[in-house]
Amino acid sequence: MSLKVVNAGRPLADKSMFEDAGIELVEQQVGALTPKDAYIELLRDADGAMIGTLPLTDVDVLEAASKIKVVSRAGVGVDSIDLPAATRLGILACNTPAVNTTEVADHAMAQLLALTRMIREFDTAVKAGRWSSDTAAVRGMASGLKRIAGSTVGIIGFGNIGRAFASRVRGFGPFRVVAYDPYIQQTSADLFGVELVSLEELLMESDFVTVHAPATDETNHIIGDDALKRMKPSAILINCARGPLVDPTALHTALTTGEIAGAALDVTEQEPIDPEDPLLTLDNLILTPHVAAASSVTAVEGGKRQAENVLMVLTGQKPHGLANPEVIKTIAVMRAGDPDRWEGVSDFSTALVL
Repeated sequence: MSLKVVNAGRPLADKSMFEDAGIELVEQQVGALTPKDAYIELLRDADGAMIGTLPLTDVDVLEAASKIKVVSRAGVGVDSIDLPAATRLGILACNTPAVNTTEVADHAMAQLLALTRMIREFDTAVKAGRWSSDTAAVRGMASGLKRIAGSTVGIIGFGNIGRAFASRVRGFGPFRVVAYDPYIQQTSADLFGVELVSLEELLMESDFVTVHAPATDETNHIIGDDALKRMKPSAILINCARGPLVDPTALHTALTTGEIAGAALDVTEQEPIDPEDPLLTLDNLILTPHVAAASSVTAVEGGKRQAENVLMVLTGQKPHGLANPEVIKTIAVMRAGDPDRWEGVSDFSTALVL
């Protein structure tokens, strides 16, 4: 039986892996403006798909794609895939863990440094000629500079990226690095010189807070009005994880009323951010367009691993990452009673035990 894979994400540099396996590859990039019916039609007869953040691969899309067995996202996040629906339908939701850990941790560190060292402000002043025309004023701006040494740094979410950030920020000499993650043991945090604390303690004591948690019902707006009110007026917030972790209305209020001193976001609740969003008017907020995970390395390696996930599943091998491992049981039941979706694909249940 011939298998078909659709690449709806970035163009794949090396298509030979599918050709060598005798699998048809169709590439058609989609995005935020792609109508759902067009997305459904694209995946309708696919056995596997490489997808992006948008459009959402929701229950309607998954139910309409009656042959699909695996959907693969680049990066760690799989919040654009309806995981309960995928599990119910016997569809593997795959990701590529650790492929962009370095980039995201670097980006968060860069945003923190840009805010503490006022990089944008001084660059703007120098390029406007103010260093020579109004030297005293430019020198006076230096009173707003901050140092990381001797501070308390708080990390919300202590997975691979949170740990990578901890390793980086410790080189700047903070007095204390703390983290909040209810799924991590202190023995794991000890390896990075990090103390696990409650979310309340982290918010109240941290001079700098960076968020590296997944987007779930539990973490939705984890940084909201109450959390921001607990933070120091001098505190800085960084979010290079997922937009829904931060309530944009509460953040706007906090930044305009002085509840916190500044923030930097690589992600927003709505993406792309609305051109009329009041956050865009704030001088104490840095915004980048969801590029923290990007680099010339991840563009190639991430795409390769994303494609390998699909190929591995369709040839009976273990993928790089599986976000819904409980789907293995669903597939086993399907094979026994209603094998249509998985007909012709090797039984990989042993290989997929993680």
